[in-house]
Amino acid sequence: MTTPLDAYPDDVRAAVATTREVVARLHAELPRWGLVVWTAGNVSQRVVVDPAGPGARDLLVIKPSGVTYDELTPESMVVCDLDGNLVDGTRAPSSDTAAHAYVYAHMSEVGGVVHTHSTYATAWAARAEPVPCVLTMMADEFGGDIPIGPFALIGDDSIGRGIVETLRESRSPAVLMRNHGPFTIGRDAKAAVKAAVMVEEVARTVHISRQLGEPLPIAQEHVDSLYDRYQNVYGQGTAAPAAGTTTDTEQENAR
Repeated sequence: MTTPLDAYPDDVRAAVATTREVVARLHAELPRWGLVVWTAGNVSQRVVVDPAGPGARDLLVIKPSGVTYDELTPESMVVCDLDGNLVDGTRAPSSDTAAHAYVYAHMSEVGGVVHTHSTYATAWAARAEPVPCVLTMMADEFGGDIPIGPFALIGDDSIGRGIVETLRESRSPAVLMRNHGPFTIGRDAKAAVKAAVMVEEVARTVHISRQLGEPLPIAQEHVDSLYDRYQNVYGQGTAAPAAGTTTDTEQENAR
C-alpha cells in the first residue's frame, strides 16, 4: 500500500514542497529553449527520504500528464514513489513516470531526469544513430558520443530499463531512445535540463556540419582531457563562497 505524503516526516514534506517549486520553475526552461511542443516533455527530481542517502524509499516530483506548460504551478506537480505509485497530487502523473522512477531506483547518483522530443536530437533517434563526438562542447558535456538506447514502448518500465542499460556504459548524461527521443540525467533536475538543452544544440550543429561534409573526429585523448577539465576545473564550482554568502543549494534548502 502506498504511503500518503501526510505520513512522511516534516523534513521530507518540506523537501517535497521545495522540490515542487524547483521542478515547476524548470519546466519553463523547456519551451524557452525550444525543446518541446504542446504538452510533450517532462522534468523530474528525486526527493531523498533517508538521511543516509538515496534509496528505494525515495520520492520523485514530476509534471502531471497532459497539462500545458503555462498551467503548471508548484501545487500542480505530482509526487510519486520509485515504483511509480501516486503519493500526492490531484492529477495523474506524466506517462513517462515509470521510466523516471526506474532510473532513480537503479542509479542512485541521479537526482534529476528530463525527457523531450526536441527536433534535431529526435531526428538522430529516428535514425538510431549516435551523435558523434566531433565538437569540443560535446567532449566537455558528454565525454564522447551521445549513445542510442533500444526501442521501447511507453506504459511500463521498459524505457527506464533501456536508459539505465545504455548510460551505465557511458559518460554521457544523455541517451537517444530509438524512434522516441532524448532522455537526460543529472545530479539534480537543473543539471538534467542543461543536458537536454546541450544535446539538442550539438545534434543540430553536427547535422548542419554533415550538410557541408564529413565532420572531423576528435582524438580520444583530447576528448578525455576536455571532459576532465570541464567536469573538474571549469566554472566557479571549486571556489569557496565569499564570507556572508550562501550557495544555490543552501538557498534552496532554506526556502
